[in-house]
Amino acid sequence: MTLVGIIANPASGKDIRRLVAHGSVFDNIEKVNIVRRILLGLEAAGVDKVLYMPDYFGIVPRALENVHLKMSVEPLDMYCEGTQDDSTLAARLLAEEGARCLVVLGGDGTNRAVAKGSVSVPFMSVSTGTNNIFPCMVEGTIAGMAAGYVATGRVPLEYATFPAKRLDVMIDGEAVDLALVDAALYDDIFLGSKAIWDMDKVKDLVLTQAKPSNIGLSSVGGMVIDRPMPQEKGLHILLGPSDSNEGFVVTAPVAPGLIKPVRVLEVNEISLGEEITFDLSPAVIALDGEREVEVLPGKKVSVRLNENGPRVVDIEMTMWLAVQNKDWSPAADEEVSFYGSSSHNA
Repeated sequence: MTLVGIIANPASGKDIRRLVAHGSVFDNIEKVNIVRRILLGLEAAGVDKVLYMPDYFGIVPRALENVHLKMSVEPLDMYCEGTQDDSTLAARLLAEEGARCLVVLGGDGTNRAVAKGSVSVPFMSVSTGTNNIFPCMVEGTIAGMAAGYVATGRVPLEYATFPAKRLDVMIDGEAVDLALVDAALYDDIFLGSKAIWDMDKVKDLVLTQAKPSNIGLSSVGGMVIDRPMPQEKGLHILLGPSDSNEGFVVTAPVAPGLIKPVRVLEVNEISLGEEITFDLSPAVIALDGEREVEVLPGKKVSVRLNENGPRVVDIEMTMWLAVQNKDWSPAADEEVSFYGSSSHNA
């Protein structure tokens, strides 16, 4: 039996960057529509069963309304608190249940929370958040089909997915958290609204990737390198106040519609396994664009580049491989009805 997990974050796409920047609100009704198409794509690809994270909005149950599916769709047996810990717990439970792929709806923060629960199951990351570097914009039908082909083994995992890196946050030598895209030393003592927009308070940046087309803190890295960063490398950037005369200034899109001058003091490429020490406490560590870890006075904080992130579905490669293999599911020859009596188990 082929099992796929769905983790749809009802809170993604709604944080304070709608006020301090110009981020769009990604409403939950649209997430329902996306999940509906994902489910249809999963069934067409031959998936037998879906387990999903329950949530306060009921994204998946609403997506199942007026859709006739033969595959089983059931909620995970878990209590939801309405926090990011729900995504972490759901990922762990889905891995234990034997899920072959995790379909994740959210932004960088949601995918980070899922990775804290499991990196052993490939991610099909669908962008419905704010800073979307890790997930991608993809039509739900295609996302479901690609996840289904990976889960059923109809395409080889080593070609249909690619490895992502991660950053391990260490306090006094003990790993306490992780990031998938960026970790930043933020000169503040409160987590507050979590989002980052005051670049004068960002002192250090460690990145797993850096592209000039990125949005968020990793865009700074994209502005200071002149070639794509190798898979086995990361980037460490030391920043200074905007009114300083040291270093140089780049202009970076640090949030949707928020383009800031950023004072760069030093840029260094780092290798897998290398640790960068942050020399400020008390402070806050922002992970994937959100303040998450409080650093108490006297604590030693470092960030380590780790190759053991989740594998991520390469959608285009997966679909090409499926076409070349001509190994279509029997479900593809049957009509999947958008309307009619529902036979799912929810």
